[in-house]
Amino acid sequence: MKIALLGTSFGQAHAAVYAARDDVDVVMFGRDPDRTAKVAEQFGFTACTDLDTAFSDASFDLVDLCLPTPLHTPMALRALSEGKHVLTELPMAVSMAEGRSLVAAAEESDRHVFVDMFERFVPANRVLDDAVRDGTYGRLEELTCWSATAPLWPGACLGVQVLPMEAMHSDLDLITRALGTPREVHVTAVERDTDSGAVEAVMAFDGAIARSSVSSLRPMPWGGRGGWTAAFTDGVLESVSTMGYDGKPVTTLTACTADGTREVDLEPADQYTAMINHVLAVLAGEADNLITPAGALEALELTLRVHHQVNPGR
Repeated sequence: MKIALLGTSFGQAHAAVYAARDDVDVVMFGRDPDRTAKVAEQFGFTACTDLDTAFSDASFDLVDLCLPTPLHTPMALRALSEGKHVLTELPMAVSMAEGRSLVAAAEESDRHVFVDMFERFVPANRVLDDAVRDGTYGRLEELTCWSATAPLWPGACLGVQVLPMEAMHSDLDLITRALGTPREVHVTAVERDTDSGAVEAVMAFDGAIARSSVSSLRPMPWGGRGGWTAAFTDGVLESVSTMGYDGKPVTTLTACTADGTREVDLEPADQYTAMINHVLAVLAGEADNLITPAGALEALELTLRVHHQVNPGR
């Protein structure tokens, strides 16, 4: 499998996963020759600054897009038109029109398109998905998701203008999978400066409520922390995680019922490795695609609702 990895910043999280495998050949693409060469060498990859090659070279099987969000759909469409499979970072689009265009193109193509909905592969989240589906603890009535981080990624903006799209999207996907589309969405935000702030969304469903809160108002020693609490009619599940730049969280999951409290055993896994393993398994014909553009559309719509309340006119 030959992969064109576009992006030398967040692309490093994907690069670390590919570097641990012996069945892929990766070329890293970036705009800055020195930086691209340095990052590619770090992972043992070839470096290239000619972006057109990623699409025109017939030897590439998969184009992995770790680029700024406005480029996700245009680059994914370009890759499809050149007969490539595509893995795009989330969110997959900056508007519903763009998102629907990618869904349509993916469904018309014989190539696979993957959206990096990495949180679907977090073991604790899979327990929640199963509990909702199977009614393990009764009916879900309340779901609260939160994440708070220090500025772990130098140069990255974590202000309110980007927090909904860049930081809330995964939690909103968890919420829509559990409860569907909300009747009402109420959003509040606070801004410290252009690069830091906090956003909270409260959502109403028939017979249930959900909250999503994200913040970049933390000092460096805090690192990154997050989790969720799911209250059912017959019990509570609570997940708490800490995470650094490598995207490998340390997570605990607790179940509380009338019989007491217990820690739930979780399989060892990190989200980016599990996501990329899934992508490569699908391309090898060993699994069905669980992260299609069509499957990400409902979460994108909710994310855009939150984004537009925080940033009217953007």
